[in-house]
Amino acid sequence: MKIVAAKEGKVTILQADIPELNKRHVQVRTEYSGISPGTELSAIKRSGLSPVYLGYSAVGIVEKTGSEVRDIHPGDRVACYGVPYVRHAEVISVPTNLVTKVPLHVNPEEAAFTGLGAIAIHALRTADVRFGDKVLVVGLGILGNLVAQIASAAACHTAAYDLSKERVQLLRGQTGIRWGFTSEEEVERFVLNETGGAGFDSILLCAGGPGEALINKSLEWLRDLGKIVIVGDLSMEFSRDLMFRKEAQILISRAGGPGRYDVHYEEDNLDYPIGFVRWTEGRNMDEYVRLLADKRITVSPAITHKFALEEASAAYGNYQSGPDQGALATLIKYF
Repeated sequence: MKIVAAKEGKVTILQADIPELNKRHVQVRTEYSGISPGTELSAIKRSGLSPVYLGYSAVGIVEKTGSEVRDIHPGDRVACYGVPYVRHAEVISVPTNLVTKVPLHVNPEEAAFTGLGAIAIHALRTADVRFGDKVLVVGLGILGNLVAQIASAAACHTAAYDLSKERVQLLRGQTGIRWGFTSEEEVERFVLNETGGAGFDSILLCAGGPGEALINKSLEWLRDLGKIVIVGDLSMEFSRDLMFRKEAQILISRAGGPGRYDVHYEEDNLDYPIGFVRWTEGRNMDEYVRLLADKRITVSPAITHKFALEEASAAYGNYQSGPDQGALATLIKYF
């Protein structure tokens, strides 16, 4: 089969063996996979002589199931998430804890971003947002776009900040979110006028790069005892004094939720009891697909590019060329 890989800083298509089918896994013929630009561009930059396979979120049709799989059958459409099982590849073998069924009326192109959806949901759970909270999402790439949509769907007073006017306008058009800002001054006016100067309950940082200036500014916009959650690839340097004054919490959100990187949960497919771990990465995936099915969120307006598998290098080139290319959500298609 064909698979997308990075080698010496460049994207290439390689031939690889179809992965063996574990007794608790399902084999999936990929329809679409979604690019996660922050994670994958970093992997491309770090790649050396040994190829590094790219991707971690996809949707496809089940071809085979392992001997111990009972509730998923050949012909089912499923969304899949998680390295090393999910890649930009024609065929993937995935533990059922990292698979969720996709209803017929759900657009598979939107379901291809289930990995990013689970990450967005876990970030909001890390922030412990509640009904009526005032939440600021900073950075409106595809991940920040999803975080803002899901926060709004959860009845939070959601505001969003990005330097790109186009990304702010897109989010407003998708959701009707009223508060979209392209400057720090607009955010500060909101804090003064809409929170009475108290500040946001939670701020989720979905941007990347040097973090000191952004985190310090966020501490100014935060209420006493509020939470800042680092979702993007930000360096974590900040003012102790600003944090101390508000007794703020600065947290980091790890991937799609409990279970990620646990070989017993993922490869061995041993789920956590729901009474002890209410929201695993698999249950967060289920919720993302439910939000799509109930039309509480939408990804289609944000899908700016689709590339055939053989054109994968061009797909990443859009991001590497900078924001002027307008790439937001990008799909690789396999048919």
